[in-house]
Amino acid sequence: MLTGRFFVTGTNTGVGKTWVACELLKQASRANKRCYGVKPVASGCTQVQGELRNEDAMALMKASSIKLSYSMTNPFAFEPAVAPHWAAQQVDCTLSVAQLVDGTEAALSHQAELVLVEGAGGWLVPLNAKETLADYAQALGYPVIMVVGLTLGCINHALLTAEAIKQSGLSLAAWVPNATPSAEQPREEQEANIAYLTAALGVAPLLII
Repeated sequence: MLTGRFFVTGTNTGVGKTWVACELLKQASRANKRCYGVKPVASGCTQVQGELRNEDAMALMKASSIKLSYSMTNPFAFEPAVAPHWAAQQVDCTLSVAQLVDGTEAALSHQAELVLVEGAGGWLVPLNAKETLADYAQALGYPVIMVVGLTLGCINHALLTAEAIKQSGLSLAAWVPNATPSAEQPREEQEANIAYLTAALGVAPLLII
């Protein structure tokens, strides 16, 4: 079973990062391990009992055996369903790596066998004009789990993302191929892509969805 602290990223938005994170948390929970997930920043949130909440963050909370408060799980929540930096600008807020580090410090102080920090969108999603979520991941220093959407162009997207992770000085701990609902590739082509990426990345898939 997977143990440790990891940053979960994707080759694009909508590739299944939350599904993968929740599945790993559920596996740990079923094994009676202490585990939890954190979603530092999320856009596309809705009002629930006077508080902005995000479906992905709530899914992480449900799958976790350690029950953090919503504000600890998702300290930066924005209503506009656009990229985080643009969502923040629309409500006169600024985002920075320092803010995300401070905002997740309390949550990440909890000890557990498995801790997953889920990004938003892909690896280089901007926080502001100069910083990206990759900079936040670098500040954490956690190994990275990369979720790959099995769509046309996935090999290119996966290899570019893996190279960017390496350039950030972080290790690619694992990767997960995911046949997203929008995927139009036949199963044979998906299997060929998985085989190619396994060889190219030098790491077997953690899960195959």
